[in-house]
Amino acid sequence: CPLWLCVYIGENRIRPGGKRVKVWPTLKDGRGRSHSLLTQVLDKGRFLRLGQSTILTPGKNMELRCKGSKIGWSYPTYLDTFNNSRLSIKQSDKYSQLILTSPSAADTGAYSCWVIVCDGTECEKDHDRAYVSYIYFKDKDNLFVPSTMHFEIVYLRPDQPAVVPCRVTEPQAKTSLHREVPPVEITANMTQMAYDPTKGFILQNPRPEHQGVFYCKAETMDTPQISTKYQLLYVEVPSGPPFVSLETSPDSVRGGDNINVTCTVLGEPDVDVSFTWTYPGQGSRPVHIQTSWRLVNRGMGYTTRVTQSILTVEDMETIDFGEYMCKAKSQHGETIVGTTISK
Repeated sequence: CPLWLCVYIGENRIRPGGKRVKVWPTLKDGRGRSHSLLTQVLDKGRFLRLGQSTILTPGKNMELRCKGSKIGWSYPTYLDTFNNSRLSIKQSDKYSQLILTSPSAADTGAYSCWVIVCDGTECEKDHDRAYVSYIYFKDKDNLFVPSTMHFEIVYLRPDQPAVVPCRVTEPQAKTSLHREVPPVEITANMTQMAYDPTKGFILQNPRPEHQGVFYCKAETMDTPQISTKYQLLYVEVPSGPPFVSLETSPDSVRGGDNINVTCTVLGEPDVDVSFTWTYPGQGSRPVHIQTSWRLVNRGMGYTTRVTQSILTVEDMETIDFGEYMCKAKSQHGETIVGTTISK
């Protein structure tokens, strides 16, 4: 079963060595349909029910509570990057508590909780009792949510919207998207491009002319601020199992020759590909396998990732002649191709 179904709050677990421990789930990026039971603890024991969005002050500790004896939480994945000790989750009999000490602009994001219901050992998330609030830690010195990267790549696909993720800490800030070369502001409109302060600029129908280096600019009453830069690349190959080709070099060989068998995959720039080879002398003859990839532009600004695995056999013997099979596998599936090498 999925991890979040198997881990439930308050359950006693026994680790090797016989020590009992409590297990608390910390799930990420959940979304819910309501937010009425997610509250913020204020001074002197006062509580505030959070709406769909909340603006808080950086530096002041945040305590959230969610009613229920078995509760799951989600929060910005940034807080898990370095096993952040500023975040803690505690469970009592009647509610669960999330505490974030010294929050900053970088902690801006969605915080949510949900009730976990169990039937014996089977547990699941109750989607009807899931609550979420997007919390802005408003910081005039950081209008954009800080990024750990100074330069990010955004892939544009013809079959789905693309997001330039320049999120803000001040939802009322005036935000614009700019191309670096030639310098020009990209006008937002509701049909082709829109801005969501919780996500960034959303390109509804990416096209090749949208690629290039971009940045966002945010303005309030103070000096305008610039975001990190984004390299937008248009993807030629749509999502799906690897598109594979297989070729041999040289075209014909005989005993004592060397041969290269090259397995090539054209795919999405950010999708990794792994290779598995099957060949006649497997297990008894040495071969050399080298794998590499590169990004290439293929006319009209289309960007494709070319991944290759090259199997080399030196000093061909009789056992080396026969069928060579290459299996290419990615997150979208796998493809098997083969070729026969004969004398």
